[in-house]
Amino acid sequence: MRANGRAEVSVVTAVHAPHAPFLPDAWESLRGQDHDGWEWLVQIDGPHAPVTAALDACGAARDPRVSVAANGTAEGPAVTRNVALGRSRAPLVQNVDADDVLEPGALTALTAALAARPQAGFAVGRARDLLPTGELREHALPLDPGPLPRGSLADRWLTEPGRYRLPVHPAGVLWRRSLLLALGGWSALRGMEDTGLLMAASAAAPGVLVDADTLRYRKHPGQGTAQATEFAGGGATDSADTTARGPARRPPGVARDPRPATRLHTVPLSPAPDHPNRDTPPTLTAPAPNPHTAGGLAWSK
Repeated sequence: MRANGRAEVSVVTAVHAPHAPFLPDAWESLRGQDHDGWEWLVQIDGPHAPVTAALDACGAARDPRVSVAANGTAEGPAVTRNVALGRSRAPLVQNVDADDVLEPGALTALTAALAARPQAGFAVGRARDLLPTGELREHALPLDPGPLPRGSLADRWLTEPGRYRLPVHPAGVLWRRSLLLALGGWSALRGMEDTGLLMAASAAAPGVLVDADTLRYRKHPGQGTAQATEFAGGGATDSADTTARGPARRPPGVARDPRPATRLHTVPLSPAPDHPNRDTPPTLTAPAPNPHTAGGLAWSK
């Protein structure tokens, strides 16, 4: 599943500090995959210390397949995912939100579906809600497994008040990187950045729905918040310098590990003219903050 030592799938995770405690579960779901050709690109939005502490504590920071970077500013989930996309090099890109987990066998099922259908631009499976009790709640889909012709997802997308429903869950899609770049990555939509991308992709290319559970979508009290006190964009700066100003706080009972902490670097939102990757597709440039917009950006989860 690795060609010349390179990953087949870049798993991208945008994370801000309030969701740092969920990262160990996402990490364990990756470690449990039977598909071993992945890399994990964690992109931190805003303050990085809680995130790096969580990655250090669970051991993810010491895995060479894990690469951690920080925006250096708070920009919101769409921009943060797109910065991670700019760091990816694998032909396939799997989004995993920080508070979600992949089902066992998800990467194998999704990559096999795209291998079997070279014309498909994306693959998606069923999502189950992961409740605070640990219970998994299933949802019937209005589509049968198999090919998803162009436009079929928009045809089944119900937008009427009281009947809103997406035909598949947009948070756990496996993408061909070429299609993601052609569409400009995740959409600049408040709370619907993954839905906007999914509908644009369905209009541009066929997809495939696999007959498997591939995502556990965590339901928790902090989900869907738009409160600026929990997360706000608009260029709030946080230093991402790797020289610590003090020891990172560890969860109770977690001993200090003598090995190096998380390798962290700041990723500029657009490459400088002499950047070594200036010939690769650039990542999105964040606009200047609007002083007339209250609340800034809000995470949809």
